[in-house]
Amino acid sequence: MKQSSCSMQLANKTDRYVAFKVKTTNPKQYCVRPNIGVVLPGSTCDVTVTMQAQREAPADLQCKDKFLVQSVAAENGAATQDISAAMFNKEPGKVVDECKLRVIYVPTSSPSPFSEDSEQGSSARSLENGTPNSTLPQSVFRSSGEASKDKSSEATSMISKLTEEKMSAVQQNQKLRQELVSASTTVTVLNQCCILGYYSGICFPSFTCFLTIPSQR
Repeated sequence: MKQSSCSMQLANKTDRYVAFKVKTTNPKQYCVRPNIGVVLPGSTCDVTVTMQAQREAPADLQCKDKFLVQSVAAENGAATQDISAAMFNKEPGKVVDECKLRVIYVPTSSPSPFSEDSEQGSSARSLENGTPNSTLPQSVFRSSGEASKDKSSEATSMISKLTEEKMSAVQQNQKLRQELVSASTTVTVLNQCCILGYYSGICFPSFTCFLTIPSQR
């Protein structure tokens, strides 16, 4: 299973400088660049997340890895070298906004066809999500003894379940947005599946980040 990368965009829609920091529960597995930085007012910053090569695919498409994006208002004119770990310490009267992203592996919706005499160990193809560079890597190996029809049914069922979960998260996001009265600092994290909002003093619950994983033979 080869190393692959995806990109995440941070957008600052305020008139203030915003410092950010990205952390993961599995730093040995993922490389985040840049993992800290400053987003200027009205601008964006692209963050590249790279999953290291693995010897084998995760069992049952299960993944407990999570990412945490922290943001805090910075002084005007601040640069990356001005960022310190202390800026993100939670203290009375200080607002440090956080949003969690959990990783979900998505199987292919179009399994590769194969004959019964094909070689042992076929691999599933990546699910196209509409954003070419917004994917993380993963291989899902299946034996050639399984029937194509069963594979298609299993993949369709999994995708349907994940789609429902995504819609539920989006609806919850919209409901929380309507309940907010004031928002002094807003930073939006964009990817192909969801929009995550950061609001002063209010943290949204965990959101699901759907990631497709191209397989490698």
